[in-house]
Amino acid sequence: MDLGLKDRVYVVTGATRGLGHASARELVGDGAKVIITGRDEKTVAEAATALGPNAHGVAVDNSDPGAPQSLIAAARERFGGFDGILISVGGPPPGFVADNTDEQWQSAFESVFLGAVRLARASAAELGEGGVIGFVLSGSVHEPIPGLTISNGLRPGLAGFAKSLSDELGPRGIRVVGVLPARIDTDRVRELDGYAPDPEAARAANEARIPLRRYGTPEEFGRTAAFLLSPAASYLTGIMVPVDGGARHGF
Repeated sequence: MDLGLKDRVYVVTGATRGLGHASARELVGDGAKVIITGRDEKTVAEAATALGPNAHGVAVDNSDPGAPQSLIAAARERFGGFDGILISVGGPPPGFVADNTDEQWQSAFESVFLGAVRLARASAAELGEGGVIGFVLSGSVHEPIPGLTISNGLRPGLAGFAKSLSDELGPRGIRVVGVLPARIDTDRVRELDGYAPDPEAARAANEARIPLRRYGTPEEFGRTAAFLLSPAASYLTGIMVPVDGGARHGF
């Protein structure tokens, strides 16, 4: 199936590793050109090199108010266009209600929530018909995840923002989608499992609650994200797509 990605230009934030990097890799593999971001200049450069000549890295913090315009400008200058963005940021600190400090909440709000809102608003102003704005969120949009209180507080709000944005941008032919990972086998998820007294037992217990009885791979997530960003998904907007092996209890 031709997704129609050849020579389209995307920005993928938080793409030095994990879900963002997997999504960028699938986009490039299907012919797109990508600007990837991360906070560390060396790490970003290495990740872009690994993706090949159709990727270019820009070191930037999502919470920086100047980040959106600099990334859109980089896409136009490097690859001659701007067709969409996938907004992905690292997960906020784990913890229960009593564990997380005001400073952790404020920092997470600036990067996870407000940074994403700024990136989406700037992209909306620059995209034309056929453009797309994607958000990497979490299964916590629908069901709170124990021990991830900050994520449980911020991700559903971003999903609501994305839905509002899809209503506003739809008449201009611009789509807005969300991708909701659950237990995908990334460094972040392995780190969370590592907080348990017995990480292997924790993983086995988590897998037992997933109908497919395994964690997803980054490639499986990346392929889903690439499809949703592609012209092949041209009639999909305002939706939140779980990539969770069936773990969500609702339908």
